[in-house]
This record gives sequence, structure tokens and C-alpha cells, in this order.
Amino acid sequence: MENLVFNYFIPTKILFGPRSLNRLKDENLPGKKALIVISAGTSMKKYGYLDRLTAILKEKGIEYVVFDKILPNPIKKHVMEGAKLAKEEGCDFVIGLGGGSSIDSAKSIALMAKHDGDYWDYIVGGTGKGKVPVNGALPIVAITTTAGTGTEADPWTVITNEETNEKIGYGNQYTFPTLSVVDPELMLSVPPHLTAYQGFDAFFHAVEGYIAKIATPVSSMFALKSVELIAKYLPICVKDGTNIEARTYVALANTLAGFVESTSSCTSEHSMEHALSAFYPDLPHGAGLIMLSEAYHTFFASKVPKKYIQLARAMGVDVEQLPEDERPFAFVKAMKKLQEECGVGNLKMSDYGIKEDEIEKLADNAIKTMGGLFEVDPYKLSFEETVGIMRKAYK
Repeated sequence: MENLVFNYFIPTKILFGPRSLNRLKDENLPGKKALIVISAGTSMKKYGYLDRLTAILKEKGIEYVVFDKILPNPIKKHVMEGAKLAKEEGCDFVIGLGGGSSIDSAKSIALMAKHDGDYWDYIVGGTGKGKVPVNGALPIVAITTTAGTGTEADPWTVITNEETNEKIGYGNQYTFPTLSVVDPELMLSVPPHLTAYQGFDAFFHAVEGYIAKIATPVSSMFALKSVELIAKYLPICVKDGTNIEARTYVALANTLAGFVESTSSCTSEHSMEHALSAFYPDLPHGAGLIMLSEAYHTFFASKVPKKYIQLARAMGVDVEQLPEDERPFAFVKAMKKLQEECGVGNLKMSDYGIKEDEIEKLADNAIKTMGGLFEVDPYKLSFEETVGIMRKAYK
């Protein structure tokens, strides 16, 4: 039975829909001077998103400083640099503009702008010291230009400690954005392969949040709708990135998956992927999840068959027509078909330099750094079973 005793807390105001960035003009922003956090790439400047944001800030009489070093797999060093800049410049709130890496970094910077010491002092898991952040965080505004992480609707931030190869999720009540903008028009510029990787990240947030043993009726409702929307609209976005209706539905699926992350949790699939991209930071997170997904979900479909039958239904499969023993695995088939339709059906770990003889080390890293997610799995994986799933996923 699902958990019928639960907390529900998502304190974020969300402006959703095409042209929502323009609606920021009418909002009371939570400070007088912003640190704007963007990636080290060119897209925020090239497509004019940064200029549009700074024009709104100028119009509202708000000062700003830009921090533009964030990597696709963000690292602790840049969190510490950004926090130092925020302190030196007297910034009283932080804006994350871009994909999950920029918004996650903005959250972690907002936390460290109000604390001394090292970011890893506050991390729970791995070599983190688990200190309580007594000063909270600066207010956070999230403006997402991708549909993948759901970070605009949850408190989580994922940062890699590049010194120890630990990629760990962190969050608390202070790291929820105060205000988020989800404008699908800002997503029209995302290329097809990244659209697919990001869409599958959202997909697995929903799927894992649905099978997690701490799922609630609320998180499950969000999760099944997110899976349904991604199954229907992600292939359209990949084939025609300018289709604003499809982009809007995938953006909605992503925000719903963020709600899932706020009310349930990822499972160990994410721990395993974090181990892969902690050691191989060129591996996009969504791509790593896709590589693990067939082996992982085939294993778990036999453990919680009723959940996987519901997931298959959400993807549009007529499970009643199938023999009973095949029904839980119909989800895996539908997921593989969706991956093929999105052009990401044959991704290989070896293409990113990952070697098969490293699997045990990577499985050990997954358990040691993000063991908490193994605790919410619907079945408790042993080390050997974790290695087995990762080996099966290896190509």
C-alpha cells in the first residue's frame, strides 16, 4: 500500500508557459542585487536569454553580477568561487539561468553565500561532514531553459567534488527556489540529442519516484502524468524542436517530475549514474541513465510488478492484451521503443571511456556516496546485485 501518512511542502511560486520570462517584470523579486549564475557555454548569451533577463532587472532597478563558469556536471570549486563573489559583491539573492547545472549551482552558491567553510562540510553522504546549515540560504530564482532536471520545482542540487570523485545530491527547505520561471520558448534552441537526454532524466525522476518505497498518492499522481506526457511528446520535440505545444507538454512533465522529487525520491538508478559521471564528467547525466535503464528496470519489474504495470499503462500500453507474466516487463519494452524513437537507443558506456573492469569500483562509489537512495528502493540491492545490473548495462 502507498504511504498514507506524508508531508507535502513545495514553497515555490512557478510562472509556467510560453512567454513566462516576460511575466518576471510583474513579480516582486527577493532582493536588490542578484548574482546571475550561468554556464561556461555560449547559449545564454547567443540566444539573448541573458540580455532579456538583465533588461528586466535594469527596468526594476535591480543590480546584478554575472558568474559564468558552470560546467555540464557542476563542481565544488565553482560553487565556492560563486559564493565568494556573491559575498564580495553584496548580492542578496541568486538567479540560476539555464539548465539543471546552472540552477543547481545557484542553489549551492546561495547556501554557501551565508556560510563559512567548505561546501562539502554540509554534504550528507560520502566524505561529507553533514553539518547543519544554520544560516539558511539566500533566496533563489530559477529560470530554466531545459526540460530535464525538475530542479525549478524541488530543493535538490547535485554537485561533484572533483577532488574525491563524489557526485552527491543535497537539499533542504532553504534550497527550494522562491520563484521559478518555466518558459518553453527558452527551450526551442536545445538540440535534438540534448532534448532526448534531458527528457529521459525527467522520465526517470518520475519512474523512480513512482517505484520508491516512500512514494505517496500525491507523488504517484504527478509521476504517472509526467510519464504519460513524456511518452507522447518527447519524440515530437526531438524530431521538431520548434513545436511549441510539444515543448510545453515536455516542460510540464519535467516540472511535474520536480514535484515528484519533492514528495518522493529517486532510487539507486540515480546513485549508479552519479558514480559513472563522477569519474567521467563528459557523460551527460541523462545519457548515463538511459545506458543503465534497461538492465535496472528489468531487474525491478520483477520485484514490484504492479507498479510497472501501471507505468506501462501510463505509456499507452494495453497491458490487458498481454500474458500475465509479461505485463510488468511491457514498461521496459515501451521505454526501449521510446529511446529508439528519440535516437538514443544504442548508447554505450565504452564510448565515454568507461571500462568494464571498473564496474565494481563504480558500484562501490554509488553505494558509498549516495547510499541513501538504495534505502528507498522497493527491494534492497546487495553489492553483488548492483554490480550485476551495471555489468548487464555495460556496452
